[in-house]
Amino acid sequence: MIKTDILIIGAGPTGLFAVFEAGLLQLKCHLIDALPQAGGQCSEIYPKKPIYDIPGFPEVLAGDLVNNLMEQIKPFQPGFTLGERAETIDKLEDGSFVVTTNKGTKHHAPIVAIAGGLGSFEPRKPLLENIENFEDRGINYFIKDPEVYRNKKVVIAGGGDSALDWSIFLADVASEVSLVHRRNEFRGALDSVEKVQKLKNQGKINLITPAEIVALNGNGSLQSVRICKNSEIEENFDLEIDNFIPLFGLSPKLGPIGDWGLEIEKNAIKVNTFDYQTNIPGIYAIGDVNTYPGKLKLILCGFHEATLMCQSAFQRIFPDKKYVMKYTTVGGVTGFDGSKKEAEKAVIKSIIYMDKAIKFANNCNYRSTNA
Repeated sequence: MIKTDILIIGAGPTGLFAVFEAGLLQLKCHLIDALPQAGGQCSEIYPKKPIYDIPGFPEVLAGDLVNNLMEQIKPFQPGFTLGERAETIDKLEDGSFVVTTNKGTKHHAPIVAIAGGLGSFEPRKPLLENIENFEDRGINYFIKDPEVYRNKKVVIAGGGDSALDWSIFLADVASEVSLVHRRNEFRGALDSVEKVQKLKNQGKINLITPAEIVALNGNGSLQSVRICKNSEIEENFDLEIDNFIPLFGLSPKLGPIGDWGLEIEKNAIKVNTFDYQTNIPGIYAIGDVNTYPGKLKLILCGFHEATLMCQSAFQRIFPDKKYVMKYTTVGGVTGFDGSKKEAEKAVIKSIIYMDKAIKFANNCNYRSTNA
């Protein structure tokens, strides 16, 4: 069983920043996320899209924001359970909680912070007959380890950033990469579209547009897909493959958390605005997953909520301990890994040195005058 001080459900920007604020209070965190990597939507859906309303950043790419947050929380050594969804929660006699994932991984913590964005993200699956028979047997909705596709024949379906970026990446890994999209136009970063076009011209990517995958074939595991090419004359053909990766985006759902006895309003968790605690003491909801009067679904609002949540969590964990807040400009940042970030004290030392020199000079003058 994984034990921690604050169990954070959701590893998007809000959940990641909560790790930093908890670390300043010397509280350990562990994060659960259904996605195979941290970052939430910022990593999975629009890593190359700019965000313009993050304080101090006139413009920052969503993927870069996640990378910066991961670097910021690195000294506090958070744990991660990725690719698993928080399924059930049990409250123990001492008021702490045990959260179990869909894969049976158990987590124990006195505080649970739900930072699930718009909910747990589930892949949008193509409407194909018997698709469930081939899941994890040739069909994957996420790419956890690119090496799995080494020297394999891979078909990727989709027209967004994920489909483009993974087609580019796997072009140097797989023996054959085919990108299927129902339109000729792609909705992704311009440089990614241009790279795919270049790789197509080099014969490294087989670009099939406008087209759709209409059937799956295989015995036990996926062996081929049927593609319907929507040109002037409709054309159907089978393509032998090892893996099919449909990347049609993610569908946000509150999921099993909706059955935890929390007060829900319009698919969001109701919280108070004092510390963003839910109707169950010890369970908080921060970021886009919560709702309250005047709520704005902005990343910067999630950062604010995470900060106040951590302060409240500290008081719940240590009710008899008084915390005196220290600004990071004064106290610096001390990590669990022994690292220490703090402002240089050269100026302070020089002032002290000068102060001693003046006192010494005054003493010398006093002695010479009274000699």
